[in-house]
Amino acid sequence: MPYLDKMANIKLSRKEFERYIRINPEIERKISMFGTPLESINENEVEIEIFPNRPDLLSLQGYLRGFLAFLGKKTGLKKYKLQPPLENYEVKIDKSVKEVRPFTACAIVKNLNFDSEKIKEIIDIQEKIHTTLGRDRKKIAIGIYPLEKISLPIRYEARKPEDIKFIPLEMDKEMSGLQILQRHPTGREYAHLLKDKEKFPIFIDSKDKILSMPPIINSHKTGKITEKTKEVFIECSGFDFEILSKTLNILVTMLADMGGKIYQMKLNYDKEKITPNLTPEKMKINLENINKLLGLELSEKESKKLLEKMGYDYKDKEVLIPAWRTDILHEVDIAEDIAIAYGYENFIPEIPEISTIGSEDKKEIIKRKISEILAGLNFLEISSYHLVTKNELKKTRQKSEIEIEKSKTEYKFLRPCLLTSMLKILSENIDNEYPQKLFEIGKVFSRNIDNETGIEEKEKLIVSITPGNFTELKQVLEYLEEMLSIKLEIQESENESFIPGRIGKIIFNGKDIGTIGEIKPSLLKSAHLKMPLSLMEIELDDILEKLVV
Repeated sequence: MPYLDKMANIKLSRKEFERYIRINPEIERKISMFGTPLESINENEVEIEIFPNRPDLLSLQGYLRGFLAFLGKKTGLKKYKLQPPLENYEVKIDKSVKEVRPFTACAIVKNLNFDSEKIKEIIDIQEKIHTTLGRDRKKIAIGIYPLEKISLPIRYEARKPEDIKFIPLEMDKEMSGLQILQRHPTGREYAHLLKDKEKFPIFIDSKDKILSMPPIINSHKTGKITEKTKEVFIECSGFDFEILSKTLNILVTMLADMGGKIYQMKLNYDKEKITPNLTPEKMKINLENINKLLGLELSEKESKKLLEKMGYDYKDKEVLIPAWRTDILHEVDIAEDIAIAYGYENFIPEIPEISTIGSEDKKEIIKRKISEILAGLNFLEISSYHLVTKNELKKTRQKSEIEIEKSKTEYKFLRPCLLTSMLKILSENIDNEYPQKLFEIGKVFSRNIDNETGIEEKEKLIVSITPGNFTELKQVLEYLEEMLSIKLEIQESENESFIPGRIGKIIFNGKDIGTIGEIKPSLLKSAHLKMPLSLMEIELDDILEKLVV
């Protein structure tokens, strides 16, 4: 089913923590007020819960950087020095990775002094980023390598699985790319990420030594750091260059706080890029809006001080955002941090001067009834994002009329239907138990110049059965008719996504409100689905209007 945002708990050495901050009851309270609930504390460890929007806090160094500013001890935007790329500090990106895992962001860090505790911290933050921000390595995979075992420059390319041969981490025998997915424990766990790919991505050095096969495993010879390692090469691979760059920034600043010296690398895409880039992002804010949102009357001077407590700089109504923050997308996110710095305990609650009796919207009651009916038929309810990617739309032969400006991710199109989201979820669960019977009630979006926003929202229901056929789904539709006391009609229809002769349009009060049928094999193939799929998608607005009367 769809990925959920996952919390991560970090366990910090109390001894290392108290080198900077002496723990007492007030500090314990402050830890929680920082937005990081204190889970437990003993003489050896401090365990803290980190919300998924703050991966920059997933290490001792990252946490101390943020928390010291919050306490007013080291306020403002922390600055790090970057060394320009030296000769051969270069990664050559081959076009072969475009269809597999198209982007990487890389760096070199020197002057490191590792011990077992620091190595454990590095492994911990890798796995926690993989699990949270990286969506179990799907979006982000991280590799850290001892530089002394690597010959620069590096190449990032894709090869056929049988042409990839190296000794994977913690093994003593050379394996091919396919053998790693079949026999190595980590390979088996993440094999689904490369399933049905004709080529697998690899990092390889100038002497043709394979460093890793992302997002699966590093090489045992070149991909394992030890206490003797003084210099490292870091790569992050995935599908969104901006997220990869910020992940790299989290890692290199962590190592810099361990005493490391950061060196940039040249990335040879069609247009050369240099990473890491720690230039802060600038965002204009409106203090009047923020005060209105928070119910405060903060002056510009007070706001500046609060922003500095959260690790920002502020000048001329512009906030300078740390390059390692992945969660700042809008002015509202800045307002939230101002509220944390101000202290939620300092807000004075007020009872609104409104006299009213609350009641549940009748349409919501009907939607809940539909959900209960389908759940009673052993369907599982899903909830997916309103935003989809261009690639997801292309796979399902759909077009969105509305693109989000200045989107921070590849998810920048408002979905025109629920089909795209349903097929995405089914494709991510092809290895789960069958039959899979799913439904969703959600909003879809289209252009409407008559609306104030220029956008029209509609409520839709989608129901799918795999493996399933037209007759099974028609029985579900008839049961919904009976339970909701409405009359629906099915008429012959055509649609490029459905098998001819196994599709119908659904009519309610003389109006076409949806489609029911069996999905074409070609569309199933593009979504990597191997079972027959029957599906219906219905506009609910007219049905809801009639039932609430």
